[in-house]
Amino acid sequence: MRIRFHRPNLKLLLVSFVIALCLVAIGFALSLAVTGDEGAHLPAVIERVEPVTGATQTPAQTSIVVDLESGYEGVLIIDGLELATVNLNELRDVTTPGQQVTLPPTTVYEPGNATLTFDPSPGSAITEFSQGRHVVKVIYWPTTDGRASASSYIWSFEVF
Repeated sequence: MRIRFHRPNLKLLLVSFVIALCLVAIGFALSLAVTGDEGAHLPAVIERVEPVTGATQTPAQTSIVVDLESGYEGVLIIDGLELATVNLNELRDVTTPGQQVTLPPTTVYEPGNATLTFDPSPGSAITEFSQGRHVVKVIYWPTTDGRASASSYIWSFEVF
């Protein structure tokens, strides 16, 4: 008994090849995709910023947060206005034990987390963000070196 081989179906072979090629192309494209914090091109010292770079549909009362590496501190400049910065540890020293700390309407620096946070509120330099584009600049430096060795990072977001 002799085994007969059939000629391969060229249409089926071609379709299989195209599907395999598409799957490889999709996998390659996904491996090149840049998303999340990687897409922001943040300096190594800045772990995250909020709102994210280029954010749209941001609420007018949104908080500005910059998370720095441990051992760094800084200041925020929003739309060209440098905001005063208060160290959270200094606020705790003034309060009576057990008393809740009242945060001032400025940028708050929390050394334990190395974060700078600004919440627009009545009494602050910025009560709320107006509709449109806003530019934030963070000037940051190693705590041990002081502001003389500062670097900066600028990003923007849109308020609806």
